Amino acid sequence: MSRTPLPHGSPIGDDGRSGPLGRYAAERATGALRGPDGCVYLHEGAVYCVECPAAPDLGARLAQAGRLSPEHWRHAAEAAGATHQGGRFLLRRGWLTRGELEIGQLSALLDAACFVLPPASGATSFTPGDVHWLGVIRPVGAAALLDAVERRRAQLDRLDAWAAADGAPVVPLRPERDGHPPLTGRQRWLLAHADGVRTPGELAHALGQSAFCTLLEVRRLAAAGRVRLPPALPRRRPGTHQEGRRARDAAAETTVWHLPDPGALEITDPDVALLVRLRTALEENL
Repeated sequence: MSRTPLPHGSPIGDDGRSGPLGRYAAERATGALRGPDGCVYLHEGAVYCVECPAAPDLGARLAQAGRLSPEHWRHAAEAAGATHQGGRFLLRRGWLTRGELEIGQLSALLDAACFVLPPASGATSFTPGDVHWLGVIRPVGAAALLDAVERRRAQLDRLDAWAAADGAPVVPLRPERDGHPPLTGRQRWLLAHADGVRTPGELAHALGQSAFCTLLEVRRLAAAGRVRLPPALPRRRPGTHQEGRRARDAAAETTVWHLPDPGALEITDPDVALLVRLRTALEENL
């Protein structure tokens, strides 16, 4: 997978500064908003699907988890037909539960949104009435989604000193001194699968994991001296006072493997919200 940088410097919010997405959301439009980094599908102004080559889609995630074969995913796409009800087809066949489908789709949607939103005004096109074959599973308010993307991007920006790791092969390093901060279960898992060839994005696709969270964890590992940075750039923390303080703060951060926040993503079904909280707790304690 080629590296797709995260958009920077674009204001996010629900006050008219969110670009084309904010305008179509305010108009309660239904259709597809396409930009240079991906496609956002809206239903009556709410976002229900985001596609981006930089992030594994729901089908890839389910396949890597052993939950749904690629053949079944393709069959659902073909069976969706003119009604665009692929999600309902998966449920009717019993291949997924409603909770699995909703949580998986929300996770994939938020991950892709981190690379796509907010789109630049001059680089988009909108196709009214265009519908994704999976159908509307769990729509998300555009403003809430943009806020969630902004919070995630702020996490990455705090580790900007190690951005060189984004497009480089993930090469694990042994700690150079005792007393090194312990790795989380997720970090150990990523390092165990790092072959010194694949970049963070390629690892995410190969493992069926969040591309954004993989990128974030690799930057944290680089800040802790546990993965190698490209040879042309310094491996140690930058020497300026401001960057050095930012590096220490980043290294001291508690690593959290975030799944969608039920409140931010407007999940009203108590059963689904409970599933999200349980899965988040399990992921954080691996």
